[in-house]
Amino acid sequence: MNALPRAVLIAALVSATAAHAATTNLNDHNFTLPDGFTVELVARAPLVNRPISIAYDAQGRLYATDSSGSSDKGPTQYERKDHRIVRLEDTNGDGRFDKSVVFADKMMFPEGAMFYDGSLYVAAPPQIWKLTDTDGDGIADQREVWHDGKTLTGCANDLHGPYLGPDGWIYWTKGAFAEQRYTLPNGKPFVTRASHIFRARPDGSGLELVLTGGMDNPVGVAFHSTGERFLSCTFVQPGGGKRDGLLHAVYGGVYGKEQSALDGHPRTGDLMPVMNHSGASAPCGLTMYRSRVFGADWSDNLLACYFNLRKVVRHELIPDGATFKTKDTDLLASDHVDFHPTDVLEDADGSILIVDTGGWYKICCPTSQLAKPDVLGGIYRLRKVAMPQPADSRGLKLNWPALKPAELAKLLADERLYVRQRAIQELGKRGEAAVPALRQFLVGDDVRSLTSKSERGAQKTGKKLETPHVVTYEGDARLAAVWSLSRIPGPAAREAVRTALNDIDASVRHAALHVVSLWRDTKASGRVEGFLGPQETTAHARRGGGRWSHRRNQSRVPADGFNAPVRHLGACQRVGQFDSKADSQSFSCLRVDGDWERRHSATRLHPSGRLLRHRLV
Repeated sequence: MNALPRAVLIAALVSATAAHAATTNLNDHNFTLPDGFTVELVARAPLVNRPISIAYDAQGRLYATDSSGSSDKGPTQYERKDHRIVRLEDTNGDGRFDKSVVFADKMMFPEGAMFYDGSLYVAAPPQIWKLTDTDGDGIADQREVWHDGKTLTGCANDLHGPYLGPDGWIYWTKGAFAEQRYTLPNGKPFVTRASHIFRARPDGSGLELVLTGGMDNPVGVAFHSTGERFLSCTFVQPGGGKRDGLLHAVYGGVYGKEQSALDGHPRTGDLMPVMNHSGASAPCGLTMYRSRVFGADWSDNLLACYFNLRKVVRHELIPDGATFKTKDTDLLASDHVDFHPTDVLEDADGSILIVDTGGWYKICCPTSQLAKPDVLGGIYRLRKVAMPQPADSRGLKLNWPALKPAELAKLLADERLYVRQRAIQELGKRGEAAVPALRQFLVGDDVRSLTSKSERGAQKTGKKLETPHVVTYEGDARLAAVWSLSRIPGPAAREAVRTALNDIDASVRHAALHVVSLWRDTKASGRVEGFLGPQETTAHARRGGGRWSHRRNQSRVPADGFNAPVRHLGACQRVGQFDSKADSQSFSCLRVDGDWERRHSATRLHPSGRLLRHRLV
């Protein structure tokens, strides 16, 4: 297929009178974007018509789920299966896609895409499909059902995802309040109508509940570099002009609005708070920006698509006790009534891809009164003017299979995000053979030698480093080592993670607590209980330690984490204050096997305190 004319694609930055914003006209849109940024259209029809979600493979080919334009109810769409997935390529390296192949046709309404270990995973309710091209012709010739929720309602909001967590597990969401039945790893049945975040290992084992909710439509899941989860959803807590929002998705938390679907799900009291509450904004696609290409303050910022508001918003996460608050700034906004962003993705060079699905969608959407399948969408790229362009940003010139574990471990200190992420996965696949190199990376001088003070100074002054592609933040590299170890079973990997509990960097300790809890590593109990004492005051420790203690009591709390009374190790009396010696009887107001008995603390806690108190179960 022919490439788009460059004159049509690129919008030059237009100076604006506003101090921090610029406007530009492109593709019949008037876009508002931050001062110093540019936007260009990088894919549209006939390459892709109505894109919904996107994902890259290791070679830099972009997979886009592509709607047929149908707004029929879910069961009708399931019968017709007239959607598709296209694979887009940039064959000349100019940042614009000029080749398209139909990777998979005859798909049910696709509601998410994730590429992992050679296969594309797509949520198409009621299933998550694993699609693989085994012969390299660009077409998925192997289709497997990876997960089957077995429910499909009229709005087709039964399923979104999947999403790869930094821990190596696959996450997805359930909505719609249809009853689903599962057999948990411990053999017990689990029946639920509520909304959830679920997760499982890539082989499908270990199904686990992460979050429960009374919201109608949980959609996007994104992960902080430390493992914290965030969720976009609609109808989370309607009232007072508010409706939709973003959640800090604490493990085991119960969110949303009160309704019968929540009956029988244990919780610590009132519903958990909304981190960022908005009106009928319809937040959907969500990603965590990781790079520092736009500036150090951009790393670990949430980028959220707002379907109804016709914009993508940058949410800076500001620690607030045991949770976060946000500082919100529009990243890209359009004045076109049919601009509907549905997904956002950080590219290998740090630029941002934004998906506009067009005007077709009307399924159960109160604010979309008219379906316009003839108004097609496109994919845009947002860049910062004069941003650096790292060479070989995906590491395609590296001979990955030939790299030894110690060589792969050094790539954890690489400045190139996609190289670092691939090194994490490759080390995980090497298994126990990679543990010695990863442990040395955590406790030795490897990182410091790679990120020396002189190199940090050179990077700050803009001079060329003698060692290319080296990050300037030691904690980032050790954090990556922890996430590699999360993927490796066995006692050696668990011991190596325990060493990270004593890391000087709070983010590394936080990630280590996540992995300790994921593996139910009871040998870490002594150190973890130390995080719950008064000597540990960082928000990272409070958030992470609470998560671990939820799971520590496995004799009382099954690994499934669902229907069991829970004892607390302690209680938060106010933001930032915790008594690790208090037991569940002293603080009977914290019981989850019944209503709250507010005998010791009748005062409603700050939302941060509610999150901390919940996590100490």
